[in-house]
Amino acid sequence: MSDSADNSGTPSPQYQPAAPLSAADERLWSLLIHLGGIILWFVSPLIGYLVLKDRGQYVREQTATALNFQITLAIGYAIGVVTSIIGIGVLILLAVQVLNVVFSIIAAVAANKGQGYRYPLAFTFVR
Repeated sequence: MSDSADNSGTPSPQYQPAAPLSAADERLWSLLIHLGGIILWFVSPLIGYLVLKDRGQYVREQTATALNFQITLAIGYAIGVVTSIIGIGVLILLAVQVLNVVFSIIAAVAANKGQGYRYPLAFTFVR
């Protein structure tokens, strides 16, 4: 019996790489990933990056960009929580949340137009 057959003699399915996304689908997924960061923080870009990174160059770039921004914001949130002991942390947390909403919306609009967008103030962790 061959390795690709189960006990019933039927061949087992072979791994098929996911089909590339159309340009419209890449823009849509990029838009959703950027907006998802507002509510789900880094979880939305992380899942989007892991699932969609091999489906198209544009969606890979945009999900990596969104993930880098959300990781940078997570660092800002951590600094805000730590410094809230001395009182300034509340302002840092508020500023980080405002930056998240504003820049995520700007990035989503650019992604919907098919334009590349780089978040300001974002460190590069994922490429």
